[in-house]
Formats: sequence, C-alpha cells, structure tokens
Amino acid sequence: SACLVGSEMCIRDRRWPATRAGGLGGSAPRVARWLGDIRQYFPSTVVQVMQRDAIDRLDLRQLLFEKEMLETVQPDVHLVGTLLSLRSLMPETTKATARAVVAKVVAEIERRIADRTRSAVTGALNRAARVSRPRHRDIDWNRTIAANLARYVPSHRTVIPERLIGYGRRQHVAARDIVLAIDQSGSMASSVVYASVFGAVLASLRSLRTSVVAFDTSVADLSALLTDPVDVLFGTQLGGGTDINRAVAYCETLITRPRDTILVLISDLYEGGDVTAMRARLSALHAAGVRVVALLALSDDGAAAYDQGNAAYLAAAGIPAFACSPDAFPDLLAVAIEGGDVAAWAHRELSLIHISEPTRQAEI
Repeated sequence: SACLVGSEMCIRDRRWPATRAGGLGGSAPRVARWLGDIRQYFPSTVVQVMQRDAIDRLDLRQLLFEKEMLETVQPDVHLVGTLLSLRSLMPETTKATARAVVAKVVAEIERRIADRTRSAVTGALNRAARVSRPRHRDIDWNRTIAANLARYVPSHRTVIPERLIGYGRRQHVAARDIVLAIDQSGSMASSVVYASVFGAVLASLRSLRTSVVAFDTSVADLSALLTDPVDVLFGTQLGGGTDINRAVAYCETLITRPRDTILVLISDLYEGGDVTAMRARLSALHAAGVRVVALLALSDDGAAAYDQGNAAYLAAAGIPAFACSPDAFPDLLAVAIEGGDVAAWAHRELSLIHISEPTRQAEI
C-alpha cells in the first residue's frame, strides 16, 4: 500500500467508489493524478513497485481500460504483461494507447540487449566456424603459429605445426537454427516480453534461422512476425493452461539439423499435459544432438516458482534447467552456439545451485 500526503487519492484508504459500471465515472482522473504525483516525488524504480502494488493487490486492472490512465502510468515489463493479458477486453479507443505503452517498453529493452546480443552471437558463430583441418587457402596463419609455438625447431628456424587452425568458410545457409519455445501462462509474463524481444533481435542476424513458438494448451508459431517484437507480443495470449509436450512436438517439426539447432524452452515446467511424453521428447531431442536448454524464467525476477520434479529430471538427463536474467542470456547463447558446457557456464557465471534433485532450487 502507498499513501502520498497532499494527493487527492490514498491507495491505502481506497477513496474511490466501490462499484463501477460503464466508463468508471470520476475515479480514473484521481488515479491518474496520484500516478503523476508519485512520479514527481519518487524515483522510477519505486514508482514501478507502487504502481504494480496498486494494480495487482487492489485490483485496479479495470482502470487500465482508460486512455488517461494508460498515458499516466510508468511503463515497465510487468505493466506490459498486464496489458497483454487484458487486451482482448480493452475497448478499441484504448488499444492504440496500450500498443504505444508496449512499444515504449520494447524499445527500451532493445536498447539494453540488442548490441550485446548481436556481438556475443556473432563472435560465437565466428569461433565455432573455425575448422581444424582447413584447406591451404583457408589457414589462419597467425592463430596457427600462436597455437604451435612449442613446436619451434631451431635447426630449421621455423615452427612445424601439429594443429592447423582455419578460417570458417563463408556459408550460404544459416550457421545455426534457434528455436525459442515460450510458455505464455500468466506466471511467465515478464519472460514472454523479454523472449519476444530477443527473438526479434536474433531474427535480424542472417547467420541464424530463428523461430519463436508461443504456447499454452495450443501452439502459435510467431516466426513470421519477428520483424516487429511488438507484433510478436500482441500475437501471444497470456493466461490459460500449459501443454509443454504439445509445444515440444511442434518444435520437433522445425528441427531439420539437430546438431546445428539450439532449442530454448522458456517455462516454469508446470505441465498440464502428458508429463511422461514431455520428458521423453526433450530427452530424445537432447540425445539426437539438439542443444536443449530449459529456462525456468528469462527475467530479472529469477525463478519464483517452478516444477522442481521436472527440472530435476531434465538436469539429470543432461538438459540444463535454471533461471537466467536478460543481461546474461546473450552469453548463454554464445556458449550454446560454440558447443560449450551450458550447465558449467551457468554454475560459474550465474552463481546458482544446479538442480540435481527435487529439493534443490536454481538461484541467481
């Protein structure tokens, strides 16, 4: 709860009509003024907490249907999640404003992660493309000499290389396939927002073939919308049940090169469908050479709740399962692209306890 001295509205005391109908009467202007007041007197991080508290705990979601309210709120990831879950109920006069709020948050996230993601992924692809048995014209002499200095022969005044390092040959097809499978249940709202933006950034790299699949009990392939992450977000439908097995089954149809494919399942792993089949599908993909990573959350909030039994099963099967922040995600992708040990990287870089039994939790 929050009360601002001098404001016409006190959230703690709920000074607005208990019941509403139609256009919500005169309460929205008071809410808008209160939001304006707290933005004047508190830093944005505090405003976001107070705003989220007011919307969630006091059930003010209905007020987000008001254009004046939307123009006053402090945009953040959590607000975007709320707007996306309510968009089917919004009047047409409000939807354009809601889209503008979502676009503003998306633009801020892109500025935060885009350059680093492109740099990390491009560097990883270049390193992964180097070959150990190159043709003569493809030899990287500087790296080859540096790697073989111990084999310098004084009598010949030269290095006799034991291992040749070559440049990766220019490829006419994508070097890696990335599949992001995003659980769009209500508890994953922040992860949906970040994953959609990452999907759009990855899709801008011609060296990758990126697919984004959103799922609840149904599956929606949003890959055709990746030119605009706002369109991707408005293609999701937050809320409802979860059928991970069905989503993974669809992702299997997108995989044509298992050993060149990275499947990132972003889900809290609470399965409403066939748990046994879901586990078997993911294990089979891993065994076929697909780099499968299960992210319990892709957000700054960590993994508040997840199915520990499924997470432990995947970890035991060799599929890393942990929560990851958006800032760490580019490095995770780089490790996966290079074929590195994602589990070891996560343990080292995220300072988390890996899930190896049901009682353990992943912590950032």
